Amino acid sequence: MSRPVVHFEIIGTDPARLRGYYGELFGWEFDTSGPVSDQVSEPGNYGFTEPGGIPGGVGGGASHESHVVFYVGVPDVAAALAEAERLGGTRRMGPDRAPGRDLVVAHFTDPEGNLVGLAGPA
Repeated sequence: MSRPVVHFEIIGTDPARLRGYYGELFGWEFDTSGPVSDQVSEPGNYGFTEPGGIPGGVGGGASHESHVVFYVGVPDVAAALAEAERLGGTRRMGPDRAPGRDLVVAHFTDPEGNLVGLAGPA
């Protein structure tokens, strides 16, 4: 696969409840000490999954729309987002640099309305 899935997110209005749910359901553990973009989650309310499998996180907050998204790794997020739009997708977020990290993320919806993320170097 030339562009693999590199991250997933589960976002909702009550991230602590979601982390409790997925923690009990799947045995996942979370680290909420890392920074994320305010567009992705409220500060301190995003829990990165502990190592094992595809990296991911559960977060959000009262003003965040519930959704699940997977991120595809690309070398140039802005270029990939422009290509997604050219092919009939719709930009939803970004590109946005993750605070304190050399990472840029973006979201788009495909022609059927499915939310997809892009992640790449800053």
